[in-house]
Amino acid sequence: MRDQPSSSKTYSRRFFIKSSSAFAALAVIPNSVKAFYNHIKEIFVPKKEILPLSLRINEKPYSLDVDSRTTLLDLLRENLQLTGTKKGCDHGQCGACTVHVNGERVLSCLTLAATLPESDVTTIEGLAKGDELHPMQEAFLEHDGFQCGYCTPGQIMSAVACVQEGRTTSVGEIKEFMSGNICRCGAYNGITNAIQSIAK
Repeated sequence: MRDQPSSSKTYSRRFFIKSSSAFAALAVIPNSVKAFYNHIKEIFVPKKEILPLSLRINEKPYSLDVDSRTTLLDLLRENLQLTGTKKGCDHGQCGACTVHVNGERVLSCLTLAATLPESDVTTIEGLAKGDELHPMQEAFLEHDGFQCGYCTPGQIMSAVACVQEGRTTSVGEIKEFMSGNICRCGAYNGITNAIQSIAK
């Protein structure tokens, strides 16, 4: 008498019961992993804390309750609908989110809003005076300092700071100061020319 194929033995009743038990054990693992994750999260991730915050944005006073983890960029865009400041890399590498805080340029994606009580913030919306553009905005138009325009708000805010800080003695110095602002369209010559025209 020939032996039965091994495949018939593989799918026996005993094999089925053992397999079912193994799968039942595996089904429990995700809950254990989730519990472990939540435990680690409680230890290392700061808990949500709402803080009162008073500051001036574009010469207008604001009193807000903000999450202690909220960045200035998200506060401007999500809470106040000031969407002129752009979210590019969200890691402080592209400069699209540049604004001025107390007269100095900062990367708003890396700045916690809760660290700015009573500060004076200027965004791209605050440069123009009504229908009258800021000279730097006019210079960007005149010298074709933008193409797609996404990086332009951050470029203009840095360009204003460049002139205010007197970092315009040469093309090389301008480019060094502006190196933190990336233009993916490559409009760097127009940007440099715009800055030079205002510096003169």
